[in-house]
Amino acid sequence: MFYRENGQFKSSYRADQQIFPIRQDRIFIAGLLAVAFIAIPLLASSYFLQAILTPFLILSLACVGLNILVGYCGQISMGSGAFMAVGAYAAWNFGVRNPGMPLVAQILLGGVFATLVGIVFGIPSLRIRGLYLAVTTLAAQFFSDWAFLRIPYLTDYSSSGNVSVPALTAFGLPIQTPLQKYLFVLIFAVVFALLAKNLVRGAIGRQWMAIRDMDVAASVIGIRPVYAKLTAFAISSFIIGVSGALWAYVHLGSWEPLAFDLNRSFQLLFMVIIGGLGSILGSFFGAAFIVLVPIALTNVPGWFDLPLAVDTAAHIEHMVFGALIVFFLIAEPHGLARLWSIGKEKLRIWPFPH
Repeated sequence: MFYRENGQFKSSYRADQQIFPIRQDRIFIAGLLAVAFIAIPLLASSYFLQAILTPFLILSLACVGLNILVGYCGQISMGSGAFMAVGAYAAWNFGVRNPGMPLVAQILLGGVFATLVGIVFGIPSLRIRGLYLAVTTLAAQFFSDWAFLRIPYLTDYSSSGNVSVPALTAFGLPIQTPLQKYLFVLIFAVVFALLAKNLVRGAIGRQWMAIRDMDVAASVIGIRPVYAKLTAFAISSFIIGVSGALWAYVHLGSWEPLAFDLNRSFQLLFMVIIGGLGSILGSFFGAAFIVLVPIALTNVPGWFDLPLAVDTAAHIEHMVFGALIVFFLIAEPHGLARLWSIGKEKLRIWPFPH
């Protein structure tokens, strides 16, 4: 009744290929953006903006980048934390060594350096796949942990590897309060999500999916595996590097290499699996789930006078994540995004039986 395509005719190929061809989807996205840019800044508390929404948006952005590589191109990566670290430290080095450089330029250049590192560690994907490729990308994680602790130049000769950023400004506007940081990160998340959505819908996205489904058949029909795989690694690493710079600059302010350790790589991989492989929307679902579950485990038991110790809540959190990953891999490999899609399909024919 409320989600019908009846009467929505497409008179051109361009109209048929738009990102949101159904009117209800366009209305929903417009309403969601209005809530994000207008309602939340007016109603949300500083704690909600700083502790929940800002980390959620940054992790969603990183998850979008990883989903391009894992979900759309089918190349397993366990070194996402390393690419976040490269983006963060590269952006910081540009800012320290060029004091007048704009903040946005620092963040984007951090993504460019993460792209170069991603291509280097993506070259083995031309010869190996599966578990062997996962181990190769894992080497990027170990190398970054070593480099940012043992090469003094990368941390401006800080003995512990700990660095911090000064007061942030962009285009002459301060980025100090939780609201300003939230809006700054939100703009990045919206722009990169739209760019990623357009990429996966275009020719390069179809090449990635062909390589993911069967690389031998893709090469037979004229798709170059070298180009497809390396572009997936490059674009994925760029987005993850930008998210790493945002995580360091906006969310942390002061950080060390442990902020981008192996646990961060696993966390992003869990987001992709739970949210949905091969889905931009699933990246946001997975990030929301990972951010909200620890908060729920901390607060919900208290509502029933069953307070949990911090270490107990952490153990339960890992158990819940592990159980859900197994569940989604068995019952619904496409994750929460697929459940969302099924719900939309049922709305199209409601109240009639499926």
